[in-house]
Amino acid sequence: MMYKHILIPVALDHEALVDKKLETCLHLLADDGKVTLLTVLENVPGFVSEFVTVKSENHVSAKVRERLEAIVDGKPNMSCDVITGKPGVEITRYAGANDVDLIMVGSHQPGIEDYFLGSTASRVARRSPCSVLIVR
Repeated sequence: MMYKHILIPVALDHEALVDKKLETCLHLLADDGKVTLLTVLENVPGFVSEFVTVKSENHVSAKVRERLEAIVDGKPNMSCDVITGKPGVEITRYAGANDVDLIMVGSHQPGIEDYFLGSTASRVARRSPCSVLIVR
């Protein structure tokens, strides 16, 4: 099956998986398809924000967008976006709102903390409105 719109969430701590995801997605992308790289930045908790005098969200968002744009490197069928919220929720919401037909998430080998807390990949797989491919 070939996909029209593939969403690749890029977690800052799993950035090493991006090349593998991109390589895989090119085999699954329709000729006229597109790829969106998405990073979801978590909001700063209220109790922390009262101690921060500089609104760093805009600065961080711009830096992350620069990193994503460097990966996209002007390729015509690729774009990037940066949003805020809880990744497991926002990735699936973004997919539903943007006609995504495949979400390609990365996953590390689970440790004991993932069995108690759950990983973003498992949250996306449970909530997704479309197919999900988990790349290791």
